[in-house]
Amino acid sequence: MSPENGRAIVVAVRELGFALDDEQAAQIERGKDFVQLKNGPFDLYLVFAPDGIERFADAWRRRVEVEGFPVCHLDDIIASKEASGRARDLESLPRLRSFREYWRQRRGES
Repeated sequence: MSPENGRAIVVAVRELGFALDDEQAAQIERGKDFVQLKNGPFDLYLVFAPDGIERFADAWRRRVEVEGFPVCHLDDIIASKEASGRARDLESLPRLRSFREYWRQRRGES
């Protein structure tokens, strides 16, 4: 996470319609591990250091593209939620695992 990337994220988030205050913009620019935004057209969680993902480069190689946007691979999302230990993340695991199985079957994967 570089300050340059952080500034680009601030610009992009504001273009999406989020009304960032100075503190939120500073947190994003310095790459705070987790920034929660509820002051825009939808809730947005920026996670710069997710639990369960050791290296960004590895997760980036596993990414998938959804409607033209890079998205974290479902296996990495599941690993992160498992590693977090937070109740709300653990509660979502059965649905995520079920969706992963559905997706694999749909794509003909084992």
